[in-house]
Amino acid sequence: MKKIFFALNLILFLSCNKNKDVHEVNLSGAVHTDETTSKIIPRDEIKQIDYSTYYKEAREYCKKKNLNQDTFILIDLGVHSGLKRFFVYDFKKDKVLKSYLVSHGCGDNRWGATLTKDNASISNEFDSHSSSIGKFVILDRGVSQWGIKVNYILQGKDKTNSNARSRAIVLHSWEAIPNDEVYPVGTPEGWGCPAVSNESMKEIDELLKTHNKVLMWIIKS
Repeated sequence: MKKIFFALNLILFLSCNKNKDVHEVNLSGAVHTDETTSKIIPRDEIKQIDYSTYYKEAREYCKKKNLNQDTFILIDLGVHSGLKRFFVYDFKKDKVLKSYLVSHGCGDNRWGATLTKDNASISNEFDSHSSSIGKFVILDRGVSQWGIKVNYILQGKDKTNSNARSRAIVLHSWEAIPNDEVYPVGTPEGWGCPAVSNESMKEIDELLKTHNKVLMWIIKS
């Protein structure tokens, strides 16, 4: 009888260990698969873009159009929305003074989502809920229903953004926009306005209150 019990226990022991080995093999395989399919590019490995030609062209454009020649704003919607891509450039110091996160339009996707964080939707059409590229002149300071309740009217100067004012595309803040970079997560998307965080807007507002007719150039590199 003891031999029978010993044999049964031996069979159960070997069976359990065999199942354990199979489980460990499958588990390690699953982990390996997850690592290869969800690899994120580290922030410092993202290629830095040379905007020097844009700075030069912006300087010449501001002189020609009698716009503010102290500073201008460059927004690059070709950059992932979780990274700072709103640049305040000082013509006299020949450098970027500040950079901020900024949203773009959601297009056909859900408002407030981040589905186009690495490929912004671009359009000049009404009800497209997309951002427009091109040169804008920042005009009057107004009252907004969003953020710190301040906005700035944007006058599109190119064919690619000629409907901006009619579409009510303005610069404003939005509580949903974070202050710091959130890459690889994206910045929430609105209906086409360049929206920044409340803290960012406070700084930008101070700049724009003392600088008239500032150029805002939105590109998609």
